[in-house]
Amino acid sequence: MHVTHLSCSQCETRYEPSKLYNLCQACGKPLRVHYDLRHIAKSLSRTALTGREANLWRYRELLPVAQETSITTLGEGWTPLVHARRLGKQLGMPYLYIKDESSNPTASFKARGMAVAVSMAKELGVRKLAAPSAGNAASALAAYAAKAGLEAHIFMPKDVPLANLIECRQFGATVTLVDGLITDCGRIVAERKEAEGWFDVSTLKEPYRVEGKKTMGYEIAEQMNWKLPDVILYPTGGGTGLIGMWKAFDEMEQLGWVDTKRPRMVTVQAEGCAPIVQAFTAGATVGTDIDNPHTVAAGLRVPKAIGDFIMLDILRRSGGTAVSVSDAALLAAVREIGMTEGIFAAPEGAACVPALKQLLARGVINAEERVVLFNTGSGLKYLDLFQVAAPEEVYCQDVNS
Repeated sequence: MHVTHLSCSQCETRYEPSKLYNLCQACGKPLRVHYDLRHIAKSLSRTALTGREANLWRYRELLPVAQETSITTLGEGWTPLVHARRLGKQLGMPYLYIKDESSNPTASFKARGMAVAVSMAKELGVRKLAAPSAGNAASALAAYAAKAGLEAHIFMPKDVPLANLIECRQFGATVTLVDGLITDCGRIVAERKEAEGWFDVSTLKEPYRVEGKKTMGYEIAEQMNWKLPDVILYPTGGGTGLIGMWKAFDEMEQLGWVDTKRPRMVTVQAEGCAPIVQAFTAGATVGTDIDNPHTVAAGLRVPKAIGDFIMLDILRRSGGTAVSVSDAALLAAVREIGMTEGIFAAPEGAACVPALKQLLARGVINAEERVVLFNTGSGLKYLDLFQVAAPEEVYCQDVNS
């Protein structure tokens, strides 16, 4: 393990490695993991990655797990970076790509974060894990906890996508449905965790989920021959992936793997729940707290993110922006991506397409730029949204009946 220490993302308080932490004990903000990158650079080069396993553990020197026996894996990571030629042709964009996270073991990018978080929890002696979730994080936690032989206690809004609820139960997790939002679920975990002996693995409330998510940044760099794209559009709820990728870009620069050029990062949210978009537009440094969040994209229904100040800083430092789209637009985009690229995208990922169209129309993105859209999960998790037959579908009677 090459971890040197942990530090607070706001007040910079330092913490020793190889110990169990949630938030900063001084200010209550998320912690980040630091590595001895100079030492790593001496033994690990870009070319040394060739031939390694096709999962996120190919970057194991840059992950916090020390003991091989602690690694809990279902084969997560190394997802396809699809050159979206047909969709790109429709938009006049020859260099449009989709990073398709639906091929992860639990059919979403949440598998990355939970693989590393559960591995570290196992290494540090945790037996019971708990988390609130809008859906996909719950499925991932339940699966990886089962693989590791740990208890999973999950709290989800009662209107969570049915697929996620079924998955959690089949993986053996203890599931509680809450009449409220993900923030209400988080409050219950916080109130009960000490008495129940749970370790809270909520988004950014422990330091290791982001380490798994950062591998998306490493993969994009490697898959694009170590030249980062001009723009990344990322559907943003809690924002761990956005924060993780930015961390990966910094680490890779220090390793000498990429230059100083960074992608312009774009947060994509739903109009009914757009705290980062509203804050970015207003010039605020923390996210707006949404009183009545509503969207069919469950992963985007996060009214207040603990890492909002980190996300807003990344958007501004990268020269990026934040865009919201309607539910009608993101649902239409699921079909558009499916018909052009054969990818059944989750509504969250599909939201990137109408956001991209907005930015093209405004001249914020040039059609010749290299642009990556993130599909964070599979549309199979949302079959209830697509049960109505399309207008062109025709049903015929069996002539032999």
